[in-house]
Amino acid sequence: MRDGVIMGYFPAFLKLDNKKILLVGGGHIAYEKLVHLLDFTNDVDIIAKEYSSEMMHKIETLRLGYAKRAYKKGDIADYAIVIVAIDDIPLQAEIFEESKNYKCLCNAVDSVDYCDFIFPSYIKQDDLTIAVSTSGASPAMAKHLRYYLQDLIPQSIGAFLQEMRSLRKTLPKGKERMKMLDEKAKKYIESWSN
Repeated sequence: MRDGVIMGYFPAFLKLDNKKILLVGGGHIAYEKLVHLLDFTNDVDIIAKEYSSEMMHKIETLRLGYAKRAYKKGDIADYAIVIVAIDDIPLQAEIFEESKNYKCLCNAVDSVDYCDFIFPSYIKQDDLTIAVSTSGASPAMAKHLRYYLQDLIPQSIGAFLQEMRSLRKTLPKGKERMKMLDEKAKKYIESWSN
């Protein structure tokens, strides 16, 4: 908060290579968070007293690390990120405070007071990722805006982005390359309305 104004969330895309993630919780909401994380990394461990059948199926299929027990202080010591997807608000607060000792980013589902970051609604189609956030004001609005945007994006976006990646690697850097790639991207998007 600055001068009485609540600041929004800074949009950033985190590179998760070599960043271990701990998910605390084994129910439906934890499963949804796991599915989102798996779009970007498999380096996820889970701790929960109980697991839903869909969560156990995903854990077994992908051979993810897990423990069937309650969270214990110190469990987050080796993790870069912790996602707390449990209904126990005091434990959410405790894990959030503990995360500061380990410089570990924390997200407590539905408790923005215990979050360093939030999960945006997002579209992931091949190399394209579009994130939509209302800074917690209306997750429903973010979801429906995502649906709207998703319908605009053609299936060919993956092939187009691969072509653009190849051109960026093979063409010499400079103003000519920037201008050509900019024009190519502009024409591709303009073709969507035809």
